[in-house]
Amino acid sequence: MNLRELAGLLFKGKTGDLRIQIFRYLVSGGTAFLVDSGLLTLLTETLGSGHLLLWTAIAFSAGLVVTYLFSIFWVFDNRSLKSRTAEVLIFVLIGVSGLALTELFMWLFARKAGLHYLIAKIITTVLVFVWNFIAKKTILFRSK
Repeated sequence: MNLRELAGLLFKGKTGDLRIQIFRYLVSGGTAFLVDSGLLTLLTETLGSGHLLLWTAIAFSAGLVVTYLFSIFWVFDNRSLKSRTAEVLIFVLIGVSGLALTELFMWLFARKAGLHYLIAKIITTVLVFVWNFIAKKTILFRSK
């Protein structure tokens, strides 16, 4: 397989291959992380860290929108629910649970452990990434 074929396999069309879906979710998650962390940094550096948990929630929500769009158009090949409204609602519920985990981990790592908020964000992102992929794959985008 040459580089062009590999790139086509990884980046084009729908796929049921779990390895490719994980790769694409990493790209999706990486993009969402950049949006999330960039917005978190912007808010924190311009408005102060006094409302860090609020800035975290706003930034996380922006990342959630990015992840949803990637998930439905590129990452997953199957959609378990016929109702788009139900799908969005469950996606948001998974996201809110991810946000709750994010808030908990940011509080633990940044406030209690005293880590710099960006280091806390990286650790938190890895943990929440695993939760989000498993929940979305098994609930919303499972094979029929």
